[in-house]
Amino acid sequence: MSAAGGGITAGLYGSAGIRTRRGRSTTGGTPIRAEGVRLGRPTEEVYGVRVERAAAEERLRELGVGRWSTWRTGRCRLPWDWHVDQEVYVVEGTVRVVPEGSSRSMTFSKGDIVRYPKWFEADLFFSGPYEERYRFIAYGDD
Repeated sequence: MSAAGGGITAGLYGSAGIRTRRGRSTTGGTPIRAEGVRLGRPTEEVYGVRVERAAAEERLRELGVGRWSTWRTGRCRLPWDWHVDQEVYVVEGTVRVVPEGSSRSMTFSKGDIVRYPKWFEADLFFSGPYEERYRFIAYGDD
């Protein structure tokens, strides 16, 4: 995935057909929305995004993070939607996640483990070098 020349090309996620650019989805899924939700709840809770901050080495070994795939990018904005649950470990950098249709955001940084739910849509903002380890979670893999 790259943001060369101001454009973004689909790479690792898009080519797998799992996580694609908005507008290219061929599934009939309904995106997650937060209409009529109390604003006092944390954004992660509202959208069903789970996060473990500053995960310990023991937790990373337990999850097998060392065997997950790697993805890197630089400063860019990426509109994404998730067709399956995805778990991410942020190795380097920070990502600001703005859910589709929301003015609220979530920020995840080095050391965080994040689980994005199926059918979630958001814009991802990377302010500099970013690296993550990731895996897709099939139904029943919990």
